[in-house]
Amino acid sequence: MNPDCLFCKIAAKTIPAKIVYEDDRAVAFLDIMPRTPGHVMVIPKYHAATLVALPDEEIGPLFKAVKETAKLLMGSLHPDGLTFGINQGRASGQEVDHLHVHIMPRWHDDGGGSVQSVVHAASQESLEAIQKKILGKEV
Repeated sequence: MNPDCLFCKIAAKTIPAKIVYEDDRAVAFLDIMPRTPGHVMVIPKYHAATLVALPDEEIGPLFKAVKETAKLLMGSLHPDGLTFGINQGRASGQEVDHLHVHIMPRWHDDGGGSVQSVVHAASQESLEAIQKKILGKEV
């Protein structure tokens, strides 16, 4: 736990939140600036700023909480679908430096788009060149 972290304080219940799911490793609560009714954020109780920084043994419990929260949303709000998202780093829109998974209930007429519609900056490089960069091979 990071005593200066807003989300750690929510997990420790020193700051109030509208919690909809909790277990010993994760907490899900309503986003205070929701994009859809039931927009939830699921956080690990372990403080990590990003998914890459989260220890491997914490990943399974986090995504179990994501799944359980998704089941709650589907069973109670009856959306037509769900969008899941993680913003990692300021360039992606991360505002709190504690890993959080957004779950947004979706309806056919909500005016939203798919995850792929968030960015429109396709590379001019070939897929092969990008693959080689990722794998650390010569281009």
